[in-house]
Amino acid sequence: MPTSSFIGQLPHSSSGMSHSEWVLDSGASHHMSPDSSSFTFVSSLSSIPVMTVDGTPMPLAGVGSVVTPHLSIPNVYLIPKLKLNLASVGQICDSGDYLVMFSGSFCCVQDLQS
Repeated sequence: MPTSSFIGQLPHSSSGMSHSEWVLDSGASHHMSPDSSSFTFVSSLSSIPVMTVDGTPMPLAGVGSVVTPHLSIPNVYLIPKLKLNLASVGQICDSGDYLVMFSGSFCCVQDLQS
């Protein structure tokens, strides 16, 4: 039977988020994190800008894997100027390993491999 994984809640203020919490973002093209210490592996890339929703460019420092106590997240962009960890709903769904469900009051990410 599949199990569900809790990623984290978005607090009222983004400054109150810990580095282990992730925000599900349906508009993000890739998973993104500013916290280089949470990466287990990072491939350095020439610094290319990633455009934010408001058109602000932020330099991409690398791509790698992040492992948390509850999740292993591959193909994460390391963007040091970012304020939050963003989990791309599209990238999660494209993996084929998870089902993402939204309701009016919560979101659930279900592991289809368990």
